[in-house]
Amino acid sequence: MRMTGWTGRIGVAAVLAVLTCLPARAEEAAFDFVLKGITAGSLTWTGSGEPGGAYQVKGRLKTSGLAALLKRVRYDAAASGSMTAKGTYVAARYSEDADTGKRQSQSAITWTKGVPKVTEASERAPKPWDIDPASQKGTVDPLTAMFATLREVEPGQECKVNVNMFDGRRASKLLLGSPKTSEGKVICAGEYRRVAGFSPDDMAEKTRFPFSLTYEPAANGKMRVVEVSMDTLYGKARLVRR
Repeated sequence: MRMTGWTGRIGVAAVLAVLTCLPARAEEAAFDFVLKGITAGSLTWTGSGEPGGAYQVKGRLKTSGLAALLKRVRYDAAASGSMTAKGTYVAARYSEDADTGKRQSQSAITWTKGVPKVTEASERAPKPWDIDPASQKGTVDPLTAMFATLREVEPGQECKVNVNMFDGRRASKLLLGSPKTSEGKVICAGEYRRVAGFSPDDMAEKTRFPFSLTYEPAANGKMRVVEVSMDTLYGKARLVRR
């Protein structure tokens, strides 16, 4: 049956309404963590979200190979929130389940009007360097920061990440900048900074960790992160996309 006039317009409007209610396409990624030339672990995540709407992401970090034999570590996390029209991430919920090989821990954080509140945390004695979560307004969780950094972006939007993080105990900062183009690739200079909530020994050891991030064109026309190179306390390391 052919639709005409108002009937046709109502039909088109209904289809558009259904399409706009569909969740954003989920993006998946898997990276190998290579330390001193040896694959020591993996990072996998799946997430979705676009400016002006909600976002959600789940991720897992775990050791593998020889590193897993020496120390088995697993970190599972989930985060959700919203994005402003300009693409700024506004955290809402975060949870993690970690196993360091020595102990297991769970934690959870919620944000209300930008202010985080720790709703679940493993018990530990208070430390002199602990910080008040209420002082961390406008922060995002570590998984949201990772998603913002490693997800695909439109050409010309590379290296535009500058976020303040709070993981329930520590405050830190992650930023990208100084994009350089070479043979179709875009390379960003990045830095992770310890800000507060770390022990005096940690702060004396090192507070700034530089890294570089490389994008390449993806089949869908967007730019995709294919490698992150960094100096760690254990030596040169890379995240390499599979």
